[in-house]
Amino acid sequence: MPKVYPQGLPMIRNRHAGYVMDADLALINAMARLVDCLSSPGDDHLIAPLITDEIFIRLLRSPIGVYVAETVFAESNVQRVVKAIDWLQNNFSQPFKIADLAEMVHLSESSFREHFKSVTAMSPLQYRNVLRLQEARRLMLSNQMDATTACRIVGYASDSQFSREYSRFFGSPPNRDITRWRQKDGI
Repeated sequence: MPKVYPQGLPMIRNRHAGYVMDADLALINAMARLVDCLSSPGDDHLIAPLITDEIFIRLLRSPIGVYVAETVFAESNVQRVVKAIDWLQNNFSQPFKIADLAEMVHLSESSFREHFKSVTAMSPLQYRNVLRLQEARRLMLSNQMDATTACRIVGYASDSQFSREYSRFFGSPPNRDITRWRQKDGI
């Protein structure tokens, strides 16, 4: 039988990529009980779901409850953005059009841009670039790959654009950054 949680939450007016609230002692205690439960084999498969429900209900009743509720509704705008994020994470090296992503998640282009930014704090293109840069760095560090090869694999057509964006994001050009990390880790 599906669970029914509180209904009638007010509409979200201001969306942000993250929320901060004062720690609630009951919520902290529930989270601590969940960690204890999951680290002690036995009845964890019976008790953990109950504690998870308690945490969810406490979050719904908190000052950020409206935002929590929005993230779990199947056809909420947040869930639509999550679907687009999932697509980007699996296809970041491929070219795409914002209009196609918006259509895929059944939003207008302007609404998609607005909701995407409210969830991720960046535009879809910025998000895609961050994915590309992080993957390029991972390839160079773990596979001993050179910057040009990594840049091509993650979808950049221009070495200079890749180097510029890499420097802006990580604080130094690819080769210098990777050399520093390898020296730091003794690779």
